[in-house]
Parts: sequence; C-alpha cells; structure tokens
Amino acid sequence: MRLLGQAGHPATQSSVSRDLRGLGVAKRGDRYVLPDESGPVVDDFSKVTAFVRSARPAGPNMTVIRTTIAAAQSVAIVIDRMEWPEVVGTLSGDDTIFVATAGASGQRRLLARLHDKLRV
Repeated sequence: MRLLGQAGHPATQSSVSRDLRGLGVAKRGDRYVLPDESGPVVDDFSKVTAFVRSARPAGPNMTVIRTTIAAAQSVAIVIDRMEWPEVVGTLSGDDTIFVATAGASGQRRLLARLHDKLRV
C-alpha cells in the first residue's frame, strides 16, 4: 500500500485484497501466488480495467499498455485469454505490456476496443 501511495495510487488494505481476489491471486500461507494456468479462465476484461492507466500505439503493429505497478502480467494474461482476433501476442513487464497485432488495422481495432472498455 505504501508503494502504491508513493506512485500516486492511494489504496486501502481492503481495496488491495479485493483487487487481488479479482485477478485470481490467492494467499497461500504468508505469501501470494499467481493464478494457476490450468485454473479457471478469467475471460472478463472488466475485472482488470482498474489496473490499466493508458493504451497508445507504438508503430503500425505494436500497442503499449501502461498499468499500475505489478499489474502488467495479470492484465496481459487476461488479454491473452480473451482471444481477441486482432491480438497476436503480449509481452509484459512490471507495469508495461507490449501487444503485437498483425498490422495497422488490427491495431486500430485493438485500440478502439481498449478505449471503449477503459475510457482512456
């Protein structure tokens, strides 16, 4: 919570816990674990929209999505599982996702979809 606050994203323990549950992150003992790939498919992008800060084109077939700190991998997993036809693949870091599309028209469809869902 302290690091989120320092990054300009004030949060409470209950909101962080709720968001982690929404992403499928589970608490096992004294640590958190990411969702198991064989677990239930999260195919509802609305569950991760709160973590997305922006989406911008970066060339004719690459889109950069910025997320809150440590959320990029979880958001990228949801994008991959959504199986949107315009998305070829994703590559995520800590707070950044690169989304590859087959070309400029796929990128336009992706950005329109993201802007519609995110209002960014």
